[in-house]
Amino acid sequence: MADCNQMDRLKELFRYYDNCTMQEIPALYDGWSKEYNQLFDLGFRRFVGVDGSKGMLEQAAKTGLYQELKLAMLGAEPLPAQKDMFDVVVIVSALDILCAPVDVIRELCSATKPGGLVCMARGDHAITSETIRYKKDFESERQLMEEEEGLWKLLDIKHLDSYMTDLQTNPVSKVVEERNITGNVYLYQKSTN
Repeated sequence: MADCNQMDRLKELFRYYDNCTMQEIPALYDGWSKEYNQLFDLGFRRFVGVDGSKGMLEQAAKTGLYQELKLAMLGAEPLPAQKDMFDVVVIVSALDILCAPVDVIRELCSATKPGGLVCMARGDHAITSETIRYKKDFESERQLMEEEEGLWKLLDIKHLDSYMTDLQTNPVSKVVEERNITGNVYLYQKSTN
């Protein structure tokens, strides 16, 4: 397990990457490969990726970052990880009505070692009654896990005005328009009890 100074350095690394747009993702992976030695110096030796898309796992394999990649649909099947297994668990853009149910955050917390970090990034995509309900349920679940159950402690929430770029076709002009989606990055530390 990394000590407090290492955790502070790791938090700084996450902040470095949290403003990337979809067009910047390849550069993010290139940059991450440069930071890999820093993560290694922090004591992190094993990177495991999980995705429901075989194509995304193939892209992840090309980065050379991961020692293990697992195909799994979050929510439809259990997270393929043992309890208290990882120093850091990160989920980006999958906490959405179309991707993973809200209760997946309990599995992420469970897979994290006591004192470890859970970083969750989610965008505010198209506003529908379903996405509003999902966001409300997400907020309730994460607060319940913190305030009533004591499973984790909130370290930081960062609001992003430009979480990612969304390309949409204007139905009137048939022109592709670019707009930014806002979002939040949540950083939690798992309880040690």
